[in-house]
Amino acid sequence: MNGEADVKQVSTGFDQDGLMLDAEEETRKIVDRLRVSVHQTLRRQGAVVGISGGIDSSVVLALSARAFGPRRVVGLLLPEKESSEDSAELAQKVADHYNVPTVTEDITAALEGLGCYRRRDEAIARLFPDYGPGWKAKIVLPGNLLEEETLNVFYLTVTDPEGDTFTERLPLREYYEVVAASNFKQRTRMAMLYHHAELRNYAVIGTANKNEHDLGFFVKYGDGGVDVSPIVHLFKTQVFQLARYLDVPEEICERVPTTDTYSAGSTQEEFFFRVPFDILDPVWSRYERGVSNEEMAEALGLTIDQVERVVTDLIRKQRTTAYLRTRPIEGRHLENRRDGGDGWSQESQGG
Repeated sequence: MNGEADVKQVSTGFDQDGLMLDAEEETRKIVDRLRVSVHQTLRRQGAVVGISGGIDSSVVLALSARAFGPRRVVGLLLPEKESSEDSAELAQKVADHYNVPTVTEDITAALEGLGCYRRRDEAIARLFPDYGPGWKAKIVLPGNLLEEETLNVFYLTVTDPEGDTFTERLPLREYYEVVAASNFKQRTRMAMLYHHAELRNYAVIGTANKNEHDLGFFVKYGDGGVDVSPIVHLFKTQVFQLARYLDVPEEICERVPTTDTYSAGSTQEEFFFRVPFDILDPVWSRYERGVSNEEMAEALGLTIDQVERVVTDLIRKQRTTAYLRTRPIEGRHLENRRDGGDGWSQESQGG
């Protein structure tokens, strides 16, 4: 989804599901909760927000500036050698728009020290032996769920220096290696966010929306490592509504949501969600209210099969990513259990 036309298209069916926000009232509530959470609960004096030029971080920056005043907010730019140039330019533009000071920390050297690029590239080269300098890569899922039923099987797409593109299904071992290495990016950004927050006695404000959090589109202790998550209850399309109300720059509102993780660039839809947000959100909101697939199909102009595929994918993603939303299990909460197969036992620990 991108652009004003998309927002209008989405808005037409929102009143049925309560997805159309009272943006002014929603902003007031979020700003009030931010102040209470940061000042009273966390005893912090301001906010650090990692900004990428995307819609979510721009909205959170605008909300934080309203909550604490621009001088009590830091917009942190965290580029690395594979980041899109547009990201830094748009991030600085939105910070200037709200008069929020920025700090730029290039994390390339840290990622090189951790072996992020080397570990990832070694896995990629096992699939594409010619892969090397000048090549680009990204992970993608099969095409739009509205078109055909396919499982969430990941593929690796690479582009050589001449612009030729090749795609192979990712074996499990290489998938784990590419993802584990790439996740150094989000976890390094988290470490830098907390560095700057602790320098100022500020809180780290997260930018995840409902789609990302509830479906598992985040890195545990990476972009999921924050103090406050002010928009985690909002669907992506609702974030766009807030962006219009908060006067987020038009270029950002029109920008296609991306991951900015892989060197080849990847939209959020092709990497993870598999359907446009203006379909995903109305289906999801109706599913949560117990609306039947038949009613959904009729209201949204879809076939029942298409609705069933979207709903099944939602359920599957929530189930398979539940681990990411699980808090650390304390010793006193471990179950007394014994495994009958290999003799392993886990005893409950004292608190």
